[in-house]
Amino acid sequence: MMSLWFQSALLSDGWADKVRISIDKNRIGRIEKSVDPAPGDARHGIAIPGLANLHSHAFQRGMAGLAEVRGPAHDSFWTWRDVMYRFIDRLTPDDVQAVAELAYMEMLETGFTRVGEFHYVHHDIDGRPYANIAELGARIAAASSETGIALTLLPVFYAHSNFGGKPPVPGQRRFLNDPSSFAKLMDTSRKAIASLDNANMGIAPHSLRATTPEELKAILPLAKSGPIHIHIAEQVKEVDDCIAWSGARPVSWLLDNASVDSNWCLVHATHMTAEETARLARSKAVAGLCPITEANLGDGIFPMPDYLSADGRFGIGSDSNVLIRATEELRTLEYAQRLALRGRNVLVAQAGQSTGRALYDGALKGGYQALGVPVFGLQEGAPADLVSLDAGHPNLAGKKADTILDSWIFAGADSVDCVWRAGVCLVERGRHKNREQIGRRYKEVLARIVN
Repeated sequence: MMSLWFQSALLSDGWADKVRISIDKNRIGRIEKSVDPAPGDARHGIAIPGLANLHSHAFQRGMAGLAEVRGPAHDSFWTWRDVMYRFIDRLTPDDVQAVAELAYMEMLETGFTRVGEFHYVHHDIDGRPYANIAELGARIAAASSETGIALTLLPVFYAHSNFGGKPPVPGQRRFLNDPSSFAKLMDTSRKAIASLDNANMGIAPHSLRATTPEELKAILPLAKSGPIHIHIAEQVKEVDDCIAWSGARPVSWLLDNASVDSNWCLVHATHMTAEETARLARSKAVAGLCPITEANLGDGIFPMPDYLSADGRFGIGSDSNVLIRATEELRTLEYAQRLALRGRNVLVAQAGQSTGRALYDGALKGGYQALGVPVFGLQEGAPADLVSLDAGHPNLAGKKADTILDSWIFAGADSVDCVWRAGVCLVERGRHKNREQIGRRYKEVLARIVN
C-alpha cells in the first residue's frame, strides 16, 4: 500500500482539499479528505484524473513537420495523405515501435494515461503479411509496455480506396485485409496484448469508403463486447462521394444501416446536418474529436454547440500526433467555436460554469466510454491513473477548484509534475522516466528515414 497526499484533488464527486489517496496494487484503495499528511506520504500539489486519448495513429508522430510545404495545387487532407503514404513505405517494425514509444511518452507527459490506437499499418513494405500477421500490433503493445500507458488496441479493417468497393491504390498496400485474414489478425492481436496491464481491444472499420456494407456486417461481430471506432464525415469530398454512391450522407447512412450505440465512437463526424447531429447524440455513441489534427488538415469545425445541447457525448484524440498536448486539444476545441461563432465560453450551458471544467469532464467521461473502460477517475476501486499539477507554477498561483483547470487549459501552463499509471510513477517533474533512451531511439529512426 502506497499513499499520496495532495493539497487539492478533483475527485469523482468534486474538488476536495488535503486529500490522501492510498494505492493498493494498481488501483485506488482508499480516499481520505481533509487530512494532514502522514509520515511516509508522498506530498504533491494538485491531483486530477488522467485523460483518455481516444484516437491515435502513433506512427504519424514521425511525420510531424514533414507535410507543411505547399504543393503545386490546393493542399488538403488528400495531398497530406500522399505524404503519409510515402512515409510509411520506409517504416520497419523496429521503426514503428520506436515512433510509438515517443508518441506514448509524450502523451503521458501531457496528462493522457490511456490511448486508443487506431492501428491500420499491418503488413510489410511490399504489402505481404508478416509471418506473425499481428507483428506491428505487437510492436504497438511493446511500446505501451515500455512507456506504461494503458492501451486500447483498435485493429483497423481496410479493403478499398473509395465507396462501392473501389480497388485500393498502391499506397494502401500495407493496410489491406479481407474479412477472413482480418479475423486472424484480430485473434492474434488479442494474444499480443494479453500480458499488458489493463489493456483491452476493440475493432475499427477504417471508414465507409474503405469497407463495403457486406464487409462491415461480417467484421462487426469480431468486436465481441469491445468498442467500435470508425472515421466518418471528416472531409466534404467524403460526404459528396458517399452521396454519389448511396444517396445518403455518411453519418445518416451509418445510423440507418448499423446498430450504433454506446459502444461506438464516430471519429471526426465534422460535416453533419442538424438532423444527423441530433441523431448521433441520441445514439449515445461518442464523437471522437481531434481538434489539433482537424485544424492542421483543414477539415472543418464540428457542430459542438448543437451537439452538446442534445446531450451528445465527446472525447478527444491526438490523431496524427503532429502536436501531442492534452490541454491544446481542449483549448483548440473551444477556440475553434469562438472563432466560428464570434463569442466566448461558448461550450458551457449555464452562467457561472467553468469552461475548463466542462471540457475536462466531457472529455474524461466520453474518452473512457469510447475506449471501453467503465471505471475511471479518482474514486475508490478505479485504476490508479493520476496526474499531478505543480501548485507552485506561476500560472496556477492562487488558483483553486475549477479555476485550476481554466488556467491549466487556457493560460498555457506546462505544469504537469507527475503522472501515475496503475499506481506507478512514470513521469516526474514533467519528464518520463525513460525519456532519454526513448528519445535516442526515435532520433536514430528519424535521421535515417528523413535523410
